[in-house]
Amino acid sequence: MPRDIPVGNGQMLVTFDRHYRLRDLYFPHVGQENHVGAPCRFGVWSELPRNSDDRRRKRVYWSDDNWDTDLRYVENTLATDVVMRHGDLALRLNCCDVVDFHRSLLVRRIDITNEDSREREVRLFHHQDFYMYGARVGDTAYFDPQLRCLIHYRKNRYLMACFYQDGDQQTDEYATGTSGFGGAEGTWRDAEDGVLGNNPIAQGAVDSTMMVRTTVPAGATRTVYLVIGAGFNYDDLDELHRFIHRETPQGIIERTQRYWRLWLDGATTRFVSPADSGLSAKAHDLYKRSLLVVRTQCDNGGAIIAANDSDIMQFSRDTYSYLWPRDGAFVADAMDAAGFADLARRFFTFCNGRLHRRGMFLHKYCPDGSEASSWHPWVDKKGRPQMPIQEDETALVLWALWRHFERRRDIEFTRPMWSSLIRPAADFMVMYRDPDTKLPLPSYDLWEERYGVHAFTVATVFAGLEAAAELAHCFGDAGRAKRYRTAAQEVREAFCRHLWSESLGRFYRRITPSDQNRNARLMAEMFAGRAPGANPGDPLGASVPTAPDAVKFETDDNLDASMFAIFALGLLPVDDPRVRSTMEQVRQRLTIKTDVGGVARYIDDYYHQVTDDVENVPGNPWFICTLWMADYDIAKARNLDELKAAAAPIEWVADRALRSGVLAEQVHPMTNEPLSVSPLTWSHATVVATVTRYLQRLQELAGQEPVGMPGVSGRSPMDGPVLTTR
Repeated sequence: MPRDIPVGNGQMLVTFDRHYRLRDLYFPHVGQENHVGAPCRFGVWSELPRNSDDRRRKRVYWSDDNWDTDLRYVENTLATDVVMRHGDLALRLNCCDVVDFHRSLLVRRIDITNEDSREREVRLFHHQDFYMYGARVGDTAYFDPQLRCLIHYRKNRYLMACFYQDGDQQTDEYATGTSGFGGAEGTWRDAEDGVLGNNPIAQGAVDSTMMVRTTVPAGATRTVYLVIGAGFNYDDLDELHRFIHRETPQGIIERTQRYWRLWLDGATTRFVSPADSGLSAKAHDLYKRSLLVVRTQCDNGGAIIAANDSDIMQFSRDTYSYLWPRDGAFVADAMDAAGFADLARRFFTFCNGRLHRRGMFLHKYCPDGSEASSWHPWVDKKGRPQMPIQEDETALVLWALWRHFERRRDIEFTRPMWSSLIRPAADFMVMYRDPDTKLPLPSYDLWEERYGVHAFTVATVFAGLEAAAELAHCFGDAGRAKRYRTAAQEVREAFCRHLWSESLGRFYRRITPSDQNRNARLMAEMFAGRAPGANPGDPLGASVPTAPDAVKFETDDNLDASMFAIFALGLLPVDDPRVRSTMEQVRQRLTIKTDVGGVARYIDDYYHQVTDDVENVPGNPWFICTLWMADYDIAKARNLDELKAAAAPIEWVADRALRSGVLAEQVHPMTNEPLSVSPLTWSHATVVATVTRYLQRLQELAGQEPVGMPGVSGRSPMDGPVLTTR
């Protein structure tokens, strides 16, 4: 189920589903330690209007019980704007949630409007189904008389919950009990008659529910606040308690809204009117919303998390709550280009020191920097060694770091990474090549499904080596600068030689060495710390030249949207006829031929596949793949009329965002319903990158000076590194 309205501050992330139930609470890292297991329910009890025919006149109506709910955000903020209306109850709730921009504290304002003709008592209930550290083992839930709130804790993780009304705390009834064990559903069942038993403590697999009463005159509105805070010990909760009383819940909401408006003002992209830009107001709004949503998925320690929708655990008992260096590099570059350099710096700092000792990044990482779960094996099915990597993840970090340095010229930040990140990663990419073809050795593709030599990966390795050459020149290592640039040119020439298909009139998606035993021998040399086929007398591991056509390959001629990287990362120019032919075939074959439209990843994409009609639906439409076609139209546009083609994919994405502006990974090709995780950070970052690029290209074609950061050219963020002669 999508997470319609995430709110957070880089240390605490809270997400809600379409029924306005709290579904995830991450602390102290975004994406790590989800302290919510089952949905935390929010409910209302009140006597029904006299004309109601519902015989269950006194019961709790939970938020998934026939409420008409509209979930959005307050414009230009990370504050929710939720309207709930229940016809049978004749009540309307207007709610606003924020996570304080500095403290681990969720505050919700609940404006209760009585639409009946008589005064009524209304009781609000909130159910806390907290799993401390993400598991129901040894937790304690109790009512604390000093803080006058419910507290859940285990070891050094503490959560508190309470209500406020009329300027002071007011929790009228509460319950703690067993949940998810021995058949117990939880204390929310105790609440359904509108009364709680005030059980003061429970231990083990526990939950809690609290209630507050208020009286609402006919046609009037009363306000109640819900507060949930997190800390490492009881003293942290005590400090939060004092902060709330000092600032007031409403004051915390207002200060947080002001903060996010100020933060969004940091965007450097110049917005012109919809009429002048050719983009709708909806697309402009999605750009700004995407900046804010991306920020919710970024941990303050630098990890950029792919997604934090824990419902995906139903499929694999694992989540997207990890940093993939590839995704992170694209996101960091997009945010950096939009003006948020601090997020990019934190990401590069996180990556620095995470390299494997051989010089490459592994599959993915936890938000605290530890190595995450993986399905990439270190040996093939016959037990022969192979690198369990996606080499594009190593290459793209260097690509993004060079682009950051080119924009910001922050030499004091970048210089220390030369010996710990840039040089070892670049040396690995030079070494990790076939001595005969000069192509990168096989690795997994960006979709994490296939092993081989992929067009996308080759493009990223080229871009990464060019970036390393530029940085080597900047830091005075002329020898390595020459070596990296030479290797990049060899990769480009090898790509054109081995991945171009004259008969297809386009590039192959992937080629795989036919002689797997030979490939295993090359891998064994890598494991031994030597460049495959290296001259032992060369300290930098240059390959011994041999015949480039000696290696035979099996070819994969499936069309793949990721081949956009060929032009986007500078491997070949967009006006190369081979690039044009490839991309036009991608557009023609991967566009979904239903009323939904959009672009699939590749032909017969099995991930969340909903139909076997691959002729019309080659796969589900992905937001990033659709926007890559806009990138292509932007890159090849030579006048304003040609640029108009790029607006259509951007508008397609804007039209399929949730009402809150949140984007999933993909949508159903017949219904437009979001599929897989939501929000997907990469989807929102691609909106940022593509719209930024579109507006910059618009200015260039209109004869205006591109607007951005001081000293920054108006080039597209995907054009690849600028090659300079210094």
